Amino acid sequence: MRIWRSTAACVLVGLAQWCGSAVAGEQSAQCPVGRLLLTGSSTMAPLVSEIGRRFSAIHPGVCVDVQTGGSGRGVSDAREGKADIGMVSRTLAESDSALYGFPIARDGVAVIVHRDNPVRALSDRQLTDIFTGKVTNWKRVGGRDVPIQVLAGEANRASSELLVHYLGIRYEDIHPQRLVGDNALRIKAIAETPGAVVYLSLGEAERKAKAGVPIKLLPVAGIEATSQNVRQGSFPISRPLTLVTRGLPKGLAKTFVEFSLSSQVTDLVVTNDFIPYLD
Repeated sequence: MRIWRSTAACVLVGLAQWCGSAVAGEQSAQCPVGRLLLTGSSTMAPLVSEIGRRFSAIHPGVCVDVQTGGSGRGVSDAREGKADIGMVSRTLAESDSALYGFPIARDGVAVIVHRDNPVRALSDRQLTDIFTGKVTNWKRVGGRDVPIQVLAGEANRASSELLVHYLGIRYEDIHPQRLVGDNALRIKAIAETPGAVVYLSLGEAERKAKAGVPIKLLPVAGIEATSQNVRQGSFPISRPLTLVTRGLPKGLAKTFVEFSLSSQVTDLVVTNDFIPYLD
C-alpha cells in the first residue's frame, strides 16, 4: 500500500496544478468559489488527494487542500472545526459519537503464499509464530519440509500497521529474511519464491491471483480473504476509511462527501489498492 509522505497538497481548479502548502491570502484569490480543508490519515491522503483533483476538475473555482497528521488529527480537527472534513483510517470510537462518519472504502490485508504451497490455512497463533521467527519450517504447520522465508513491508506501510495490530505484536517483533517494498514487489517475490510468505493489500492480491499470478490468499480466522468479505466487514484484518464531519455536511463539504461515496471514484479506490464499498 502506498503511503503519502507530503504534509500538504492542494488542487487548484481550472489550473490543474498541485501546490505543496496552503497560503491563505493566495488561496482566497485562487479559489473564488470555495476551499475545502481535509486533514488526518496519511493512509487515506493519496486517495483523497486524487478524489480532490477529480472533484476540482468538475467544480471550477474550488480548491481542495489535503493535509496529513494521522487519524487523531482528523478527528480533532473535524470536531473543533479546524477542518471541513477529517480523514480517519480506523473504526470510530464511542468518544467520536458526535461526529458523522462516511466510509468511502475499506483497507484489507491478506497473507499470501505461493500457489503450490500445500498449506491451506494458518491460525492466528501460527501466523504470529511464523512472522516472529518461532516457526521456521513449513512442515511444522502442515506443509512440506521447506524453510519459511518471511518477507515484510516497511514499518511505515499501512499493511504493516494493520497486521501487527491484528496479531497483537509490535512491528519490531517481526523477523523477516527480507524487506519488500510495494504490493507489486511483494507479489513478484512470492511468485518467484515457493517457500515465502508475505502480507499486502487484499484487493491487489485478489486481482493478481485472478489474473493467473501463482499466489494464494490464505483465510484468516476461518474467513476467506476476499474483497466481498472486506466490504461486508467480516474479514478480520481490515478497517474502514472514513470521512468525518462535525455535523451533517452542508454546501461544498456535502457535495464532496457525496462525490467521494459515488461510483465516479471507484476506479481511484481500486488503483490505490483499497476495497470499494460499491460492487
